[in-house]
Amino acid sequence: MWNRSDKLGALRIQKMGNDKVELLRLGRRIQIERKDLGFNQSVFAKDCGLNRSYFGGIERGERNLTFAVLCKICKTLRCDIAQVTRGIPRSSDYIRVVKGDYRY
Repeated sequence: MWNRSDKLGALRIQKMGNDKVELLRLGRRIQIERKDLGFNQSVFAKDCGLNRSYFGGIERGERNLTFAVLCKICKTLRCDIAQVTRGIPRSSDYIRVVKGDYRY
C-alpha cells in the first residue's frame, strides 16, 4: 500500500468553516475595486453580464462563484484574477501535513 503523503507531497487540509470567510474576503475585495472605479452595483453587474441580485450575493460572500464569473468580474474591473485573490486562502488557514507530521 502506498503512502498518500509520499505520492502527493505535502497535503493541505482546510480547517472547517473557512469557506464562508474566504468568499466574504473575495466579495469585499471585489466591492472595494468596483467602488474605486466609481461603478454602482447595478451598472457593474450589467457590464459583467450578471444579475444585480446575484452580483450582490457575491459581494456579500453568499455566492460561491465559478471561475468563468470571476473572469468576467476581473475583466470589468480591468485587473487580473491574482490581484483580487492574492492571499486567499491564507496559508495560516491550512494545516500542513508532511509524512504524518502536523505543522500549523
